[in-house]
Amino acid sequence: MKYPEKIAEKLNRLLEKNIDAEKGYRFASENVKDPQLKAFFTERAEERYDFIHRLKSEIRNFGEMPKEKSSLTGDMHRTWMNLKTTLSTNKAEPALEEAVRGEKIAIEEYKEILDDPEVPASTANILLKQKNDIVAALNKVKSLRIQAD
Repeated sequence: MKYPEKIAEKLNRLLEKNIDAEKGYRFASENVKDPQLKAFFTERAEERYDFIHRLKSEIRNFGEMPKEKSSLTGDMHRTWMNLKTTLSTNKAEPALEEAVRGEKIAIEEYKEILDDPEVPASTANILLKQKNDIVAALNKVKSLRIQAD
């Protein structure tokens, strides 16, 4: 069985966004000094790494080829985040702001795909678990941001 073309495209875009998120979190973990934030960003990068491999496997299971690189938009966003972090006197604040913004967007992207009735049940189960993990991460990053203030 193959995915309908629009589902395959959506899943590959989601895959790209997760690759972008993993790279962003790795960058953040390398550039914050606070050990709690470093651990949080490292955990998020590892979580997204797992998401990437699960999505790739699911895409292959339905006879499609997963994308293997990040998006141009993600590359540009990381460049902006690099500049913002470099210019900031408090490196934790911009990284936390970007994490909140990115997680909110990710949740919406997951919801959009989950709302499509053509998504197979096995794929929907994977996406729902990942979305719920992102919601939990968003709640955690919001609490870290409050603590940083």
